[in-house]
Amino acid sequence: MQNLITDVEGIAVGNARDLALGSGTTAILFDEPTIAAVDVRGGAPGTRETDLLGLERTVERVDAIVLSGGSAFGLEAAGGVMAFLAQHGRGFRVGDACVPIVPGAILFDLLNGGDKAWGLHSPYRDLGLEAAGRAGPAFLLGTEGAGTGATTASLKGGLGSASARIGPFTVGALVAVNALGSVTIGDGPHFWSAPYERDAEYGGLGLPHPWPADALALRYKGVRPENTTIAVVATDARLSKAQARHFAVMAQDGLSRAIHPVHTPLDGDTVFAAATGKVGIADPVADLIGLGTTAAHVLARACARGIYEASSLPYAPALPAWRERFGHLQSA
Repeated sequence: MQNLITDVEGIAVGNARDLALGSGTTAILFDEPTIAAVDVRGGAPGTRETDLLGLERTVERVDAIVLSGGSAFGLEAAGGVMAFLAQHGRGFRVGDACVPIVPGAILFDLLNGGDKAWGLHSPYRDLGLEAAGRAGPAFLLGTEGAGTGATTASLKGGLGSASARIGPFTVGALVAVNALGSVTIGDGPHFWSAPYERDAEYGGLGLPHPWPADALALRYKGVRPENTTIAVVATDARLSKAQARHFAVMAQDGLSRAIHPVHTPLDGDTVFAAATGKVGIADPVADLIGLGTTAAHVLARACARGIYEASSLPYAPALPAWRERFGHLQSA
């Protein structure tokens, strides 16, 4: 176990970033066409091919999922991933045609100080192609991939991942945290998701004591659409499309355990679910309850890891990273 979403058998992840641009893309590739679903809770999502994931739609399986910076421009990253997959003969076959199925979601990082003067053609298709080509079992967190340009209310955002086992199943999460709100309590170093931490994976500080009087005070970026947290949760359980949808619904609770406030009118808060189907389920109800509960815990941990592993962008006005402000406080 690497404590990454790639601990789920059949998944590879690749990142591409451009620090001068202040943005990047993450590609999640599946070894085989995989059951997928999606749940969207925020008021300002940016998505691609999510209608296809509806329970009443014909196509049930996808070849990849893309998370990207770049706001609506970043939706082009999926085109690069499609090109990579098409080269390898992957896709939904209709006669002699083969169309890779690649849903995606984006976050807004256009005002973070990077050079966005790219001219007629945005760089995101190329970033998607690069990310797909780098996909494998190991990948970096923090200021990487879709988390490159991400921010929160007070700290640098980032790309996070985590995993866990429940019975015979593995559950993993991957998230780009670009929230309107905050992942830390008050003005201190403690993470909202502290109760779910394992092995000091994000500093080992636990919850603050005494509890700050202003802990629940609203801290957010301001009333501008510069946000959206986007994620994928995955399992090796053999789920139907409807079960995968409920898996995504339950996993959304992980965002509410890690970010305050969350699911606002200016967040996108989109969670994809994928089930690679390597392990059969014995009890459709009890197993799904366990999987969804674990997914919420794992996603909460992934959010904190994304912030904990991040580094500041190399230009003003960059937000400080957690380790720059609080790294000296983490447990030994």
